[in-house]
Amino acid sequence: MSVTEQQIATSVLVIGTGGAGLRAAIELAEQGVEVLVLGKRPRADAHTSLAAGGINAALATMDPDDTWQQHAADTLQESYLLANPVTVRIVTEGAARGIADLERYGMPFAREADGRISQRFFGAHTYRRTAFAGDYTGLEIQRTLVNRAVQLGVPILDTVYVTRILVRDNAVFGAYGFDLTTGRRYVIHADAVILAAGGHTRIWRRTSSRRDENTGDSFRLAVLAGGRIRDPEMVQFHPSGLIEPENAAGTLVSEAARGEGGQLRNALGERFMTRYDADRMELSTRDRVALAEYTEIMEGRGTPNGGVWLDVSHLPRETIMRRLPRVYQTLLELQMLDITKLPIEIAPTAHYSMGGVWVRPEDHGTDVDGLYAIGEAASGLHGANRLGGNSLIELLVFGRIVAEEAAKYSIDRQSQHRSADAVAEARTEVDALLASDGQENVRALQRAIRDTMTARAGVVRDEAGLLAGLSELAEIEDRMTRIGVHPDIAGFQDLAHAFDLKSSALAARATLDAALERRETRGCHNRSDFPDLDESLQVNLVWSGPGQVLREAIPPIPEEFRKLMRDDISTEGKLVE
Repeated sequence: MSVTEQQIATSVLVIGTGGAGLRAAIELAEQGVEVLVLGKRPRADAHTSLAAGGINAALATMDPDDTWQQHAADTLQESYLLANPVTVRIVTEGAARGIADLERYGMPFAREADGRISQRFFGAHTYRRTAFAGDYTGLEIQRTLVNRAVQLGVPILDTVYVTRILVRDNAVFGAYGFDLTTGRRYVIHADAVILAAGGHTRIWRRTSSRRDENTGDSFRLAVLAGGRIRDPEMVQFHPSGLIEPENAAGTLVSEAARGEGGQLRNALGERFMTRYDADRMELSTRDRVALAEYTEIMEGRGTPNGGVWLDVSHLPRETIMRRLPRVYQTLLELQMLDITKLPIEIAPTAHYSMGGVWVRPEDHGTDVDGLYAIGEAASGLHGANRLGGNSLIELLVFGRIVAEEAAKYSIDRQSQHRSADAVAEARTEVDALLASDGQENVRALQRAIRDTMTARAGVVRDEAGLLAGLSELAEIEDRMTRIGVHPDIAGFQDLAHAFDLKSSALAARATLDAALERRETRGCHNRSDFPDLDESLQVNLVWSGPGQVLREAIPPIPEEFRKLMRDDISTEGKLVE
């Protein structure tokens, strides 16, 4: 049958309507470059809107001694030396400009009485450098960027699911996709493509991502186009995800709750962080707090539902209502729990992909000419542990830089070579899924992947579990050949779920392969069979296909950052037996 395809041409195509994608689109529009943005969920509801706590920049409004160099040192230290120093320099040095851009767009930051932007402490920062807007920072940033994009007339298509990036002779020429409501196909021709479609944390059972986001779409799109994935095993488990209700499991309680003085206690009422990081206690790094909670739960000191308690009820009610309004509202809505009186039951939850598509540090270009990746889709800044508040500033800094690079790439192109074969392959893939009428249910297989990843590649891993995970994944991939896809009058969500499943399977395999290869404990990656840090593994792991993992050297840390770092990368308090 012949398929009607809407043909669109643009200079630069942005895939993803979160903070990274919108910031890139704004820069392109301000430079007068034609841009089109595609998203699979409503722009106002992109994943960025869930980021609560804040955005980092060494503005020194609260602590005059803070510098971007110290911010860089803190970022490198907490990455367990896996962050790329070039990437870190670019983000920390460009952070103040990122904040200024947001101010220019009308972002309502919290301010001190004299008008200075207020900044709060976040875990593992030397100084107060996290700017915020209540505990709705990400939502306000998303609103601000959407408003600016609207002012500039940036075209955004909210209901287009991209299934392939189109490539000929290792150069992109666009993308293929379909409308989630009508099923209408799109062939979009573009000189450059910016991939900003998020991470892969939805492949775990308990996650802070909503149902149909962060399913590893960026990983699959990049790999099929000819790109690679770096450090997929490095997944941050946020220490405070809700356990109940089941349909909201993993919903985050902002780190701001600990930043404002919240206390963690086990079922015995003990403030257990004394055992894991007596100096920083609840303000320790995310990986340590998550591991401490996991250890308490596994050793039998967990709450009835297998969690721990986070208590802010000792704080003044006025502080909670002013500084933690979103946490207060969320718990009332989901559990009818008043956090001014009662503690919150929490557990570690898959939160952030610190690895992602392999990119060059200076311009975030990939192995494919004209293809760039930014935001949670990319890699290089966070290493083995992300500092709270660094993800939002990364969006702004690299959103701007990559837009400039993509614009230059588009303007410099003499001609665009297209491939009818590449379009036909993308078309055939969609046709085949729509024609599939097997017995296997897509949602059930997604759940199977999430069960496998939770059991085999959660907070703590070991070789036997990872090998079992690969074996289980192979069975799931076999069952995926017999799925049934049935769009209905409500739309083509079923087809989207089938593509989500393909992405999740690829992301799961990359994660398991790299986790198996990293035979050490470093940052968020805890191997119970290799509890020590291995200096020979101070490398990035780059995945290019099943079982194909290469070690990539990391540039040396410049002296200006090294002298500001603490002496040790301590494993004390890690994997406490």
